[in-house]
Amino acid sequence: MQCPHCKDPNQEGSKVIDTTHDLRGGIRRRRECKNCGKRYSTYERPVMTAPLIVKKDGTREEFDHEKLARSVQLACVKLPVSAAEIDHLVGHIESRLMAMEKPEVSSRVVGDMVIAGLKELNEIAYIRFALVYLGLNDLQTIRKEVDSLIAS
Repeated sequence: MQCPHCKDPNQEGSKVIDTTHDLRGGIRRRRECKNCGKRYSTYERPVMTAPLIVKKDGTREEFDHEKLARSVQLACVKLPVSAAEIDHLVGHIESRLMAMEKPEVSSRVVGDMVIAGLKELNEIAYIRFALVYLGLNDLQTIRKEVDSLIAS
């Protein structure tokens, strides 16, 4: 592992100090460079093929973990939702998509998973996401959704 600080190319140039499992099923390793003594972290995640996402207009794109995380973070801005909770939700959705073992999945399926996850995580984040995703574009529709949340 090349040190990001001193760029020591020696393959045996670092030692592992600590190993932990992260929320996405990967491994986080804390390392120390034998050359410069500085510490850094590396992450190992299994590479699995995620399905292609079929959009409403019929176009297809690869599943993008970071894109999904950004949209969930946007819904959770200034709310008491931790980064770990967001990572857990996105990781859970990604795992469920891969467990389907389908080559293609509708973007609607992904959106429904996000909606369900946000509803459990934070109701305000759920409403923010639903405004765009479900097309809640008038006050009566928004009120119905909020009333159904309050009722449940």
